[in-house]
Amino acid sequence: MSRNLHAAIPPRTAVGGGANRLLAALPAVDYGRLLPELVQRNVRPGEILQRQGQPLDRVFFLQSGMCSLIKTLDNGHSIEVAMVGNEGMVGTGAMLWGATAIADGMVHAGGTVCELGLSIFQREMAHRSAFHAVMTRYANAFFSMAAQSAACNGLHSARQRCCRWLLASGDRLQTDEIMVTHERLSMLLGVRRPTATVLLRQLHSVGSIWLQRGKVKIVDRAVLASESCECYEYEKRLLR
Repeated sequence: MSRNLHAAIPPRTAVGGGANRLLAALPAVDYGRLLPELVQRNVRPGEILQRQGQPLDRVFFLQSGMCSLIKTLDNGHSIEVAMVGNEGMVGTGAMLWGATAIADGMVHAGGTVCELGLSIFQREMAHRSAFHAVMTRYANAFFSMAAQSAACNGLHSARQRCCRWLLASGDRLQTDEIMVTHERLSMLLGVRRPTATVLLRQLHSVGSIWLQRGKVKIVDRAVLASESCECYEYEKRLLR
């Protein structure tokens, strides 16, 4: 059940100790003005927070868990174009395109989010205060990562992209155990399911990961990083 942050939890901190880095970056006065409008709730894997091409009525600040932004073409093929953890928000399109979702926002790993109504978000942006500065900096980083992801999807091998995805997911979730099925991974990478299976088995055979049903455990991050493309380090630099 949704709860108002002001009554339910300490400022900027989610149940379990997670914190959204955008909200945490706000000065106390800006955060205090925003706090009564924030609503915290849990989200589950597979939940859709926004649908591609549909109007936005709120944005979501992740405190824990992870969301994949998935673009679907007219032929039904889908691919992940960005991922969001507690460093950011789902609904970035509200800053530049008015109020339309640029992709499906699907929860990959369950956690906690803070919802903020679109009208309140736009009101805060119009103030041109610290909130505007923080969100604008994040938008610049987000769209830089999205552009890098587009280049990565077109120019780098499926194996490199798989390594990048596993490492980036582990970073956001702060764990080496990532819940993902072969079918889900194939959709995120834009490859056939048998290809995803082959990729995971190859990485397992060189000792960089360990496979369990519905789960991938990173065993050797150094080996995985050596097989990843440059995009992983590029994204890490943007998120520092």
